[in-house]
Amino acid sequence: MGFGMIIIGDEILSGRRTDKHLPKVIELLSARGLSLEWAEYIGDDRERITATLKRAFASGDVVFSTGGIGATPDDHTRQCAAAALGVPLELHPEAAELIRARIRETAGDKPVDLDLPENLHRLNMGTFPKGASIIPNSYNRIPGFSVGNIHFVPGFPVMAWPMIEWVLDTKYADLHHATPYVERSVLVFGLPESRIAPLMESIEHDFAGVRVFSLPSVGDAARGEVFGRAHIDLGVKGEPEAANAAFSRLREGVAALGGEIVEIEPGAAA
Repeated sequence: MGFGMIIIGDEILSGRRTDKHLPKVIELLSARGLSLEWAEYIGDDRERITATLKRAFASGDVVFSTGGIGATPDDHTRQCAAAALGVPLELHPEAAELIRARIRETAGDKPVDLDLPENLHRLNMGTFPKGASIIPNSYNRIPGFSVGNIHFVPGFPVMAWPMIEWVLDTKYADLHHATPYVERSVLVFGLPESRIAPLMESIEHDFAGVRVFSLPSVGDAARGEVFGRAHIDLGVKGEPEAANAAFSRLREGVAALGGEIVEIEPGAAA
């Protein structure tokens, strides 16, 4: 079971809004010893959203979908989730009560007519695919929803992030730190990737489950003397014992090839 993410909204693809969900979800997963396997960005197109959600439901992965669960004409996620599953939409009774409670809260001391057209329209935000369960929203009560391991939250970070944390801590606590994992890297100077590639291949062959990564940079003078030179952020990740042994082999191999190695703090080369 991997973790994936679907980020929905024309405003992201047009540049009208900058996505903040991807780095935050990576952070939330990492804090729990988990990692993101994949992510997709899609616009507000029903056919694309439905096709993407069909793949997500079939994947067996835990997937977070952000955006498009409101009740305006450009919100399609609820309808597309139902279409992807081949089930009808229905008003979730608990979601309906939460939405009505929010309407009353917003009205304050004023009398509330829950049968007004605008209040009836708000109930559409609690209309989910049949069989869905709700995700509580600590910000304004309007819930998200889950179907199996696919979890749908709003596009607003102030709402979405606590909801994602709730899902991770409520539904997947047994997965937290279940697989020990380390990532170690160094900066390598004076070697092209083409000369390092055979070393990387041999390490992945000899150390089962370890992945080797190579992130070249042309250098950034604004970051100082070390990072100002062209270099490769070269490292390994995986189960601690195997990854640490692989890292030793990596360092030895780079030295044998004549490369210069500079130690870095975790995350410093990002």
